[in-house]
Amino acid sequence: MIELKNVSKTYQMGDITVQALRDVSLKIEQGEYVAIIGPSGSGKSTLMHILGFLDRPDTGAYTVFGEDVAKLKDDKLAILRSNVAGFVFQQFYLLPRTKAIENVELPLIYAGKKELRALAHEKLVQVELSERENHTPNELSGGQQQRVAIARALVNDPLVIFADEPTGNLDSKSKEEIMSILEGLNKKGKTIVMVTHEKEMAERAKRIITVFDGKIVSDVKKTDGLFLHKGERKLDAVQLFARKKTNFWSALFMDHLPQALKSIFSHKMRSALSMLGILIGVGAVIAMLALGKGAQQSMEARLASLGSNLLMLTPGSSNVGGVSLGAGAVTRFTLADAEALSKAGGSIKRVSPTVSGRAQVVFENKNWQTRVQSTGVDYAELHAANPEFGRFFTAEEVKSRAKVVVVGTTVVSNLFGNSDPVGRTIKINRINFSIIGVLPQKGSNGFQDQDDTMVIPVTTGMYRLLGKVYVDSIDVEAVSLDVMADAAEEIKQVIIKTHELKDDSSFQIRNMEDIQNMMKSVTNTMSMLLGSVAVISLLVGGIGIMNIMLVSVTERTKEIGLRKAIGAQEKDIMMQFLIEAIVMTVSGGIIGVIFGELISFIMAKLTGWPVIVTTLSIVVSTIFSATIGLIFGIFPARKAAKLNPIEALRFE
Repeated sequence: MIELKNVSKTYQMGDITVQALRDVSLKIEQGEYVAIIGPSGSGKSTLMHILGFLDRPDTGAYTVFGEDVAKLKDDKLAILRSNVAGFVFQQFYLLPRTKAIENVELPLIYAGKKELRALAHEKLVQVELSERENHTPNELSGGQQQRVAIARALVNDPLVIFADEPTGNLDSKSKEEIMSILEGLNKKGKTIVMVTHEKEMAERAKRIITVFDGKIVSDVKKTDGLFLHKGERKLDAVQLFARKKTNFWSALFMDHLPQALKSIFSHKMRSALSMLGILIGVGAVIAMLALGKGAQQSMEARLASLGSNLLMLTPGSSNVGGVSLGAGAVTRFTLADAEALSKAGGSIKRVSPTVSGRAQVVFENKNWQTRVQSTGVDYAELHAANPEFGRFFTAEEVKSRAKVVVVGTTVVSNLFGNSDPVGRTIKINRINFSIIGVLPQKGSNGFQDQDDTMVIPVTTGMYRLLGKVYVDSIDVEAVSLDVMADAAEEIKQVIIKTHELKDDSSFQIRNMEDIQNMMKSVTNTMSMLLGSVAVISLLVGGIGIMNIMLVSVTERTKEIGLRKAIGAQEKDIMMQFLIEAIVMTVSGGIIGVIFGELISFIMAKLTGWPVIVTTLSIVVSTIFSATIGLIFGIFPARKAAKLNPIEALRFE
């Protein structure tokens, strides 16, 4: 059935070359019960590893039913292990935190077989352990664990059972139970190849091969050595390397995904820590983009409320890309300029000068720091600020520098609570003002509360409160959109004439489109900045996933060796680890979306800032997290897939 001819194997251990096998020739027929014995370091385990397709000879030939398998690639050897060999190891190599029946099912998964549970149960019945099939390895005795390992070796109905020191870690009673099972299998025609250092166990075999210093020094067959049967199985080349083909998606969802999920849930803390980085990253993306989108929409709404036919006159030269287009001169504006513009007529409809500052407001035992805007009577119409309660100040009150004020709702809530403030007297920078109205509520604008403000007559602000002699800006409303260019030209000519200027290089006239473009640029820059921070968080989370997956590969080296020993190909191992990474990142991404929405809601409640969570940000974040899992999961998955099964099983 299987035959070795002049097989040699060497290992390099540092600077030392170890000759594990030297020109070994051996033939094992179907139905034999072979024990391989020898002292430690004699080469007996290396011989069994080559016989069991776990390793390759350096020289010589190895045939199975006449087919040369000595130089096969890893995936072909994996199929051969699945079809021909069943392994029983001294260390059991059962997956921890995994039920006995699930351990027995493992070879069936890689063989592409169905009805896993029924076949696994059948083999546990065969080794008299079906009543413990739902117990994990730590709930089983050593002998019971080895019986699970034997059931796992039998589940694919292999031609040969390779047993490496199967009784090495067991008490005398368990040893007897295991040997009885192996002998029973041999009597039914199963080929047994056992490595042992216990002579009394070897004596129970029908053929004893002694290995010393890498050579077979003795090969003794007993007279009743063969239990051949008329119905013995013989496999041709096609059958040796046959593996049931499965649909990719079927294998993904029926085989690889359940295995990945079992691994994730069996290491809950490690998996949770892996997901944490992605969770925070996705949550940050959602919250940051929601904040940026909210600020942008709020800004657009505010600009829209001002009207599209508004022009703003400000001192200083224009800037393009941070470069001043003027020679450094700045024209300061006064109330006389506003008066001149209002009398210009033509395309100009309304004019409102503005002087801004901050002031301390006191009412009884309460005080509040807020923004003060000193404006003209047309401010309310220009800025959609007609009072909800009370009234706006009049031209006469502007002329007389009246100490009257229209307050925003934030100021009202902080100083008066739910009380009506109209008619009350407050102190602004220790000066008494009478409240004549309450501004309409506008909400937050990005990082600024639009309701945290007060409006007073421009003359009052300049000469009584803020001590300024120049206005900060002048808002001008054109008669209609069609005459915006004419209005801008009229403003320019009035200012040039009033200030006796050569040109308009020392002041700026901006229309709403310019202002909107500028604000969009600001909000887009802010969104990009916030998004960049969030993306960096995601990348850091991805690196964290890769690090933990690499640690996981190291921790699970023996598990990987076991899976490859029972028939897993490189693609199976790679797919499992890759799916684990993707499942963790996608799960972290989904939880991160919920976390991001929660953070956005809390930010909106605590700060009053507008936040808008878009479907696009959710979809992009989820897809990006899956991509992160794919990218950062490939390296650990490839590392796991390339492990040599024997080196992996020996890993300490």
